[in-house]
Amino acid sequence: MKKYKIRYKVIISIFLIVSLIFIIKLFYIQVINDNYKFSANNNVLRYDVQQAVRGLIFDRNNQLLVANIPAYDLMIIPREVGKKPIDTILFCKLLEIEKRDFIAKYKKAEEYSKYKESVFIKHIDLKNSSTLSEKLFEFPGFYLRKLTMREYPSEIATHLIGYLGEVNTEKTKEDKYYTKGDLAGVNGIEAAYEEKLRGEKGMIIKLVDVHNRDQGKFQNGKYDTLAIPGVNLTSTIDIELQKYGEKLMTNKIGAIVAIEPSSGEILSLISSPNYNLNLLTGRKRSENYTSLSKDPNKPLFNRALQGNYPPGSIFKLVNGLIALQEGVITKKNLFNCIDGYEYDKERMIKCHPHISPVNLIKAIEISCNSYFCNAFDKYFKNFNNSATAYNNWYSHLRSFGIGDYLNNDFISGNPGKLPKHTYYDEIYRGSWNANTIISMAIGQGELLLTPIQMANMTAIIANRGYYYTPHIIKKIEGENEIDSIFKIKRFSSIHSQYFIPIINGMEKVVYGSHGTAKNSQIKNIILCGKTGTAENPHGEDHSIFIAFAPKYNPKIAIAVYVENGGWGSTWAAPIGSLMVEKYLTNNINNKEQEKRIIEGIVVSKE
Repeated sequence: MKKYKIRYKVIISIFLIVSLIFIIKLFYIQVINDNYKFSANNNVLRYDVQQAVRGLIFDRNNQLLVANIPAYDLMIIPREVGKKPIDTILFCKLLEIEKRDFIAKYKKAEEYSKYKESVFIKHIDLKNSSTLSEKLFEFPGFYLRKLTMREYPSEIATHLIGYLGEVNTEKTKEDKYYTKGDLAGVNGIEAAYEEKLRGEKGMIIKLVDVHNRDQGKFQNGKYDTLAIPGVNLTSTIDIELQKYGEKLMTNKIGAIVAIEPSSGEILSLISSPNYNLNLLTGRKRSENYTSLSKDPNKPLFNRALQGNYPPGSIFKLVNGLIALQEGVITKKNLFNCIDGYEYDKERMIKCHPHISPVNLIKAIEISCNSYFCNAFDKYFKNFNNSATAYNNWYSHLRSFGIGDYLNNDFISGNPGKLPKHTYYDEIYRGSWNANTIISMAIGQGELLLTPIQMANMTAIIANRGYYYTPHIIKKIEGENEIDSIFKIKRFSSIHSQYFIPIINGMEKVVYGSHGTAKNSQIKNIILCGKTGTAENPHGEDHSIFIAFAPKYNPKIAIAVYVENGGWGSTWAAPIGSLMVEKYLTNNINNKEQEKRIIEGIVVSKE
């Protein structure tokens, strides 16, 4: 009997404990924790998201590049619309839409919900919204919801700034910040610094009746949150240099990238043809985007970051540096050039007529193909086998950022093309040598670089052996410094002393009696450059020029690539020279040269 009494007491105790737990839990749910209040009231609450204002973007001198302007979404509650007839003809006229569009949009909204609001028309500008608001009282069930839209006062730097696009379903799953219909950066600065620029959304919680009619704020706005504006950014770009470069590239296809060697800051980044970013804002964004995407000249394609191009003769400088580093040549070594370099019986890489033999500096000045082919062959013979020689050469190139994305602050880019030795092993079944790939000696063959890689290569030469990762943001509001990755000095594999003869040769390119860019001199400034002409199997050759200035303590390094422009001296060199002069002096002495370039039209002759 005693045994059962104990069991009874245990059972009663357990029951009391469980009951107490339930009572405490219920008290917590009903009195203490407000979250449950929200859940209980979800059927009578409406959560109005307050979009944050995106951060502004400035140039390096605090000139405004990207601004915000007020805009509106036209919202609809179908049930309210259906209460009385409306003048659909007038409504469609005000909105500049066809009646069939009105019917389709109304049907879509009704299918979503008769009682809940949805977007009827997106991104109505201030002018049109003002006209609409005066008549909106005649159309019950419609109202305007305020937002902001991007505006581009300067209408430049399209590919650098980037544009906004509506997020897809995948994006909303990846990042819970976004909901259907939100805008986010697609490319350029807008995409790379999206999390900084977008800010934080706010929320207003409203009481509504069963028909979604506004009954005021929930608990007098106790749980409302304010939207936090996005952070303002200062870019590295010089707006005046950017404008000038885009002017020079009018009616030409190609790219310009200018870098400050001492910091890696991008001064100008131009992809041509360009387009007006304002076309990708507002109601006609989708229509305009479709038109741009169908343009055969591909204005949406960022050639500066993504264009894969043969570097041509500018690459002779890197091969010269490698040959010096490996001790296979000195600046005094002479090589003959009789019409070119014969690498097999009746097979030759041709060269233009010039004096012979030539040393390194002279070979750079006149861009002798034979000299650099001989140096390339001699380099390979310095190793036991081709694979070892190639791997060492490959390693040197990688230290120049060639075959690499460069880890800059853009989300888009291209590593170019730098094959590994296995690529040739497979093609030639392990039996190949320098002459097999001799076109690499003069920047042709399988080798492809992007314009930003070419500009970075130039910055390395200007700095005598090192570079800072090219980047586009100089300052972030509220932060002391940009990412430390852009502050690291990155050294190439070439010792600094070997850059001296290369730089002296580059000076001769512009100021030597036989220099290939002697028509691109700048008054009172020593410009060190190298022209290039890349063979193009699809049409006219490409015109290339890299340069930096001044010779000592350089302030700018630049790469210019003009598709189908022919000789490097014809288009690319004058453009590069004018850009450097503009940046360093804010003046142009050779007005005739400037006029020829601005008015010149370069088209493919395919």
